[in-house]
Amino acid sequence: MKTKPTLELSDVKAIAAAAEAEALKNGWAVTIAIADEGGHLLWLQRLDGAAPLSAHIAPAKANTSVMGRRESKGYEDVINGGRTSFLSAPFIHGMLEGGVPIMKDGYCLGAVGVSGVKSNEDAQVAKAGIAAIGL
Repeated sequence: MKTKPTLELSDVKAIAAAAEAEALKNGWAVTIAIADEGGHLLWLQRLDGAAPLSAHIAPAKANTSVMGRRESKGYEDVINGGRTSFLSAPFIHGMLEGGVPIMKDGYCLGAVGVSGVKSNEDAQVAKAGIAAIGL
């Protein structure tokens, strides 16, 4: 039987706080979503001024990232590269940059999805959050 790391509530809170700090530092109104290794939502935080739609997009990006065990940008790149049939992939709804997996020792512990600004800025906020737990 294998033993693997998992996210604890203290990790989720640290990720959320660091992601929020990164967004506020840059004046970005975003929604931050954190999912566990099964894609289930652990945290959803819509900052003041963030568009209501971002509260749907951020969790979708996190879910897509965790299900694929990679950044959601990869799927966006595939589709933009002409493989539009990938839009029919099951269980993947947030195929836009801004979903980043939380990886440790080869295991995907979950993912952070951010929505509200340019996609590369969403990813920047997600990565800042993950860095807060040393990953």
